[in-house]
Amino acid sequence: MNKHYMLVSDFDQTLSFNDSGLALSQLLGIDDFERRVSGLSRINFVQQGGELAYLLLHDPEFRRVRRDHLIETGKRIRLKRNISRLARLIDDGIEGYHFDFFVVSAAPEEVVKSALEGIIAPERIHGTQFEYDDATGEIRSIKRIPAGYGKVAVLTDLQARLRLPADRVVYVGDGSSDVHVMLHVNMRHGFTIAVSENKYITQIAKRTILSEDTLSVLVPILEDVLHLDAAGVRGVFEMHGFLIQEWDKVRTDWLTIRDTLSEQLGAEQAEVARA
Repeated sequence: MNKHYMLVSDFDQTLSFNDSGLALSQLLGIDDFERRVSGLSRINFVQQGGELAYLLLHDPEFRRVRRDHLIETGKRIRLKRNISRLARLIDDGIEGYHFDFFVVSAAPEEVVKSALEGIIAPERIHGTQFEYDDATGEIRSIKRIPAGYGKVAVLTDLQARLRLPADRVVYVGDGSSDVHVMLHVNMRHGFTIAVSENKYITQIAKRTILSEDTLSVLVPILEDVLHLDAAGVRGVFEMHGFLIQEWDKVRTDWLTIRDTLSEQLGAEQAEVARA
């Protein structure tokens, strides 16, 4: 029997290059989306990852968004390469293993389903769900938002439905909104992969992989979950018609160095000057 795993991926800047909220704001002609999001993040007013949902409910300029706007935004999202081939390969392309692939994102579900139409089955996509006013089409309320611990709840539900042990869960994400779910997966001996150099997440994820091709997440899975060596990893790729052209392993240390001696001398000189 195949060993059964679950691969769960974020969407914005994990499977895509750009943020759903930024793409929506460009569609609407709103210029300062990033400023509005950073303002909400700075005051910790909403769960990280849930800023767009808050704006859609409360910001006057975003209140004009309807379902059709979200669907059109999804069609404008630029995706990373080979998402469909990744899904097919992990489904039945690795002998002895099977992965169920899900996308869990705080982005509006209509955006993600539209962007991944024909690539990932809609029932495997879990995003922010809204209730709409039947008469006006306006967003009336939020039914569910997979951000922060909300994303943990969705992942836990999927794991229970598949009846998988916690150490058979692999999670892929890119930013600080993935911190809670990565900590959850790590504590239960699952496996986490970061696909960005965000220092808050690279310190938590068990592996970091940087590439414009989504097939790249297979490398840490094959190495650390399936325990293949480098030759074995290359062999899996070549068996499916891919060649790993460049593969550089590096370790990045993040440092901030403070010159306390200069600060002390400067303070002493300032004290002398005042005297």
